Amino acid sequence: MNRSIARALFASALLATASLSGLAQNAVPPGKGNSFRDTSMVKPPAGAKVAIYEFEDLECPACAHAAPIVHAAIDKYKIPLVRHDFPLKMHVWSFDAAITARYLQDKVSPKVADDFRRDVFASQTAIASKDDLENFTRRWFQQHGQNMPFVMDPNGLFRAEVQADETLGERIGLSQTPTIFVVTTKGWTQIMDPNYLYQTIDQALAQAGPAPVTKPAVKAAAKKQSGL
Repeated sequence: MNRSIARALFASALLATASLSGLAQNAVPPGKGNSFRDTSMVKPPAGAKVAIYEFEDLECPACAHAAPIVHAAIDKYKIPLVRHDFPLKMHVWSFDAAITARYLQDKVSPKVADDFRRDVFASQTAIASKDDLENFTRRWFQQHGQNMPFVMDPNGLFRAEVQADETLGERIGLSQTPTIFVVTTKGWTQIMDPNYLYQTIDQALAQAGPAPVTKPAVKAAAKKQSGL
């Protein structure tokens, strides 16, 4: 192949790739997004066209601000929330709080775990240390009719779950919490300001199109009768 033609084809391929990348990876407000290393895993769960994909830190004030907006959005639009814990190293008690949330999610119910996360966010300013968190958690379990285990994570299972989320966040290249994406099967948009969340979901749903209409299965007996 002629070298000049090969160079032209290579350049056009790069341009096409850049265009696709630009369409798939956006941020709102425009120009405010972070740079990431690998976002290949940032996608909706199987069967979903649109979802919210989030990394949060229970000690993070910005996460506390965003959480009710995110949960109102998933209630309104009936879309999945793919949530990951990403406790920042600078925070004193967020890792322990995440372990408790994982305990409640796996041993009690996801709803109870969500309630715990919500109440931790609401009480952030009153929790200054691990001792404060311990006292808060003990009261919370009592008020919600739950038996608090003597050791929350004896086998390290929930610690491993949180650490797996940390590893995922590091692979992506996270630099802050919350990190929130609206994801589709074609790409993602990073939400830098939660006030843009609803309009971004509206746009994603419009681009995804309506859910396919499935025709009811025709029973074999009905087919036989129609052939008589």
